[in-house]
Amino acid sequence: MAFWSQKEIEPKRNFRFKVEITGLAENSVLWWAKTVTTPSFDVSETEHNFLDNKYYFPGRVSWNEVSLSLVDPISVDAVQLTNNLLEGAGYSIPSNIPANPSDFETISRNKASAKLGDVTIAVLDADGKVIEQWLLRNAFLKSAKYGDLDYSNDDLRSVELTIRYDWATCDTTGNEDAIVPETITFDA
Repeated sequence: MAFWSQKEIEPKRNFRFKVEITGLAENSVLWWAKTVTTPSFDVSETEHNFLDNKYYFPGRVSWNEVSLSLVDPISVDAVQLTNNLLEGAGYSIPSNIPANPSDFETISRNKASAKLGDVTIAVLDADGKVIEQWLLRNAFLKSAKYGDLDYSNDDLRSVELTIRYDWATCDTTGNEDAIVPETITFDA
């Protein structure tokens, strides 16, 4: 008998997840999310030479970017929502430059993080209960790719997003409200 045949020892499954980005839509759960990478980190190292030996010490933690692939639906246009995130971060389209110099605006970290909102990645069990939940802290949209068009391809069109964040917190207690959003603001 395999170890996972017992219900209480069931393994986590890759296809049971949900992504929530509060800045994208009124219903912030992305039902059209195809894939997402979970947060990961690297720890740098410092080398110390002493006599004929090398010793290593842990250094700084660096959190890696999260990639997200979304199907681009017609009714909730992922391209438009993504463009709204960019403009909400402070980007001005060159053809829409304001006449008054005091109305100029540029991208800032505070605006970019506030516009994106909270980014949550939840792993679900077979009953749809959250068993692992990641919250990206101070997240902002780093890049977007709107997919490739191809007459010989029947696949659904997708939007690829890359999200940068300072750090992530993870809750494995199964309590969806256990992670309290916490944002650090930076001067503009």
